[in-house]
Formats: sequence, structure tokens, C-alpha cells
Amino acid sequence: MQATRVEVVRSKSESSASLLRRFSRRSQGLGLVRAMRTRRYHVRIKSKNVQHMRAMIRGERIAEYNEQVKLGKIDPAARKTRGRK
Repeated sequence: MQATRVEVVRSKSESSASLLRRFSRRSQGLGLVRAMRTRRYHVRIKSKNVQHMRAMIRGERIAEYNEQVKLGKIDPAARKTRGRK
């Protein structure tokens, strides 16, 4: 990770609001805000083996659910919606 330093010196007649504004503009000009946001929401890529295993498990669950529906043990019309009203 690379550290970038942004330094802003306050002049005698400058208000703190204008100093903050100048700091934020300089950091945006350097692309720091965008870089920090992309780092914040970065999701690590899973390996092909892990993706394959998850797909296999998902397929088994779907097959098991469909079999339960076919046997009449589960009513597909009565499925709960997650988080929706």
C-alpha cells in the first residue's frame, strides 16, 4: 500500500472552512478519494476451486428443493420473500 501525503498550510487571513475546502480539492485532484473508496469496497477474488465447490453445493441444494417440490413436501407458491414487503 502506497502512502500519499497531502499538506496544506493555512495563511494568516484564511478561515478554517476555506482551508478544509482547499485540502479536499487537493486530495480529489490527486485521486485519493477515488482510490480510498475502491480500496474500501474491494472484494477478494475467490479461487476457481472454491467457486466450483460452491456451484456444486448450490446445484445439490436446488436439486434437493426441486425433488421436495415434486414429492409434494414443499409448496413453491408459499416461498417466503427475503426482506421484501
